[in-house]
Amino acid sequence: MDVVLDLLFTSPIGLLSLFTILFIIGMAITLLGWYKRKMNSPEE
Repeated sequence: MDVVLDLLFTSPIGLLSLFTILFIIGMAITLLGWYKRKMNSPEE
């Protein structure tokens, strides 16, 4: 497990993978909030 974390935080490919994972999680949270606001909006 230590080797995996070392590879994730020190290698360029690991850092790009970490950035991608965090970006997708952030995008999912943003879209979830946006969809919830759109669904609760009484406009249409």
